[in-house]
Amino acid sequence: MIIRSKIVRDTLLLTAMQLFLDTAALLLNVFITRSLGTSAIGILTLTGTFLGLAGVVSNGNAYLCTSRLISEELGRKNSCPERILHHGITLCLILSTATSAAVFIFAGAFSERFFGGSDMIGSIRLMPAALISGGVASCLKGWFNANRKSSVTAAGDILEFIVRCGVIVGTVLAAGSPDKGSVCSIMIGSIIAGNVFSLLFLTAVYIKTRQHSQGRGTLTFRGYTALAVPIMGGGILTSVLSSTNDALIPVCLRQYGDSAGEALSMFGVFEAIVIPTLFFPSVILCSMSGIIVSETARAAAAGDRRRISRLAGDLTAWTLRFSIFAGAVLMRFGGRIGELLGGGELAGRMITVIAPVVPFIYMEIISEAMIKGMGLQSFSSLNYLCEYAVRISVVLIFVPRVGFWGIAASYYASNIAGNCSRFIKLVRSSGMELRPFRTMIAPLIYVLLTMGTAELLVRAAGGQGTVVSDIALTLIWGLLYFIAIILLVQNSSQKRSGTLSNLYKTNKKLCDN
Repeated sequence: MIIRSKIVRDTLLLTAMQLFLDTAALLLNVFITRSLGTSAIGILTLTGTFLGLAGVVSNGNAYLCTSRLISEELGRKNSCPERILHHGITLCLILSTATSAAVFIFAGAFSERFFGGSDMIGSIRLMPAALISGGVASCLKGWFNANRKSSVTAAGDILEFIVRCGVIVGTVLAAGSPDKGSVCSIMIGSIIAGNVFSLLFLTAVYIKTRQHSQGRGTLTFRGYTALAVPIMGGGILTSVLSSTNDALIPVCLRQYGDSAGEALSMFGVFEAIVIPTLFFPSVILCSMSGIIVSETARAAAAGDRRRISRLAGDLTAWTLRFSIFAGAVLMRFGGRIGELLGGGELAGRMITVIAPVVPFIYMEIISEAMIKGMGLQSFSSLNYLCEYAVRISVVLIFVPRVGFWGIAASYYASNIAGNCSRFIKLVRSSGMELRPFRTMIAPLIYVLLTMGTAELLVRAAGGQGTVVSDIALTLIWGLLYFIAIILLVQNSSQKRSGTLSNLYKTNKKLCDN
């Protein structure tokens, strides 16, 4: 009970902080779009994608590695989690130093091939400062997450974002109309500043709160590296495929007939407006994912299969119920949201079109967290490889022919295929019980019925077609929907309790006779 209340408290805290970060990030994208144009957002996105790829290679997916392996160490006897953290930082420093040297030496080649020119060479050579500081900070975030101190990780994320946001906004306002190379420098400079401040904060908290363990530890550096390599490989593979997909989209849009500027603009709208909007309601799931990896790893290390099954069943059920409602809201108001955020009619139509695939996208957050927590990293890597193979293939085939709508087709194909296979693997590995009516069919029925009821109530009150009336409609709709869902869950629980009670009474009578 104490552990469950701790998870709930951490989830609520992280949700509030993540909601702040996502809202601020979306507003920042809107500010950049309106100040510098949509093509600048495209450049920033490509810069962020390249830096993200370099970051994963240089830190070995440090947050996930340290979080999971420290959690497993805490679940064993004679443990020494500090030793695991030291192994993680050592490995991270080795990788980041090697990657930084490669980035510095081959900056010209990266600039030509990734950004289509030599404007970015100076900016790319600034990246090592971001890679090394970001890697060590990721190790410390994994430490705090594994020790159920998620508030410290969240505070570090908020400090990092505030510094990054301040650097971007201040530089953009001072620069006026920066060129492509300057936009890239602004992005990298903001990341360096954010990483350094976050690292200083996390280091100070670690020194102040650490407690030395009495155990000798169960992992050597070689053992840590052997366990971390599959996790690192999965993260690197995913990042490489994601970067490849992002780099191909502007190229394929130009093949369709758009100019380079138009291609970057459309890519910027998609990455800065459409994707953040689709993921915005998933804030609570993103907050839970790190906790889920840690808790699942602890349960797996302790051999507690019942806890894993219960976690999988409860999390997938509530994720599907929530994501069905979120997808319905985005379908209903996608056009208005896209225009309000500055993406215009194109962003609004894309949000509406992709919204039905939201339940599959949100299920990935939870199922991947549990799969990684159970140590099924090889399946995760293979599944990501297949998923991105489908996505990239659809981009290459459809975007040159139908333009921007080929991106929507790639999201449908890859997310449905990849997340159905994840769900099947989770069911088989966790032993969770399937209840399709309670988790999928009933929520679909309820979301349609409650939407109609909410619209009738708003129409009867005389408000329709304004932003205020849309907000009121969403709130009423959500209230009615989740009341219906809670009643469904309570009714099902009572039926199960009654069935168990009858079975107990029948068995007791048989024993008495």
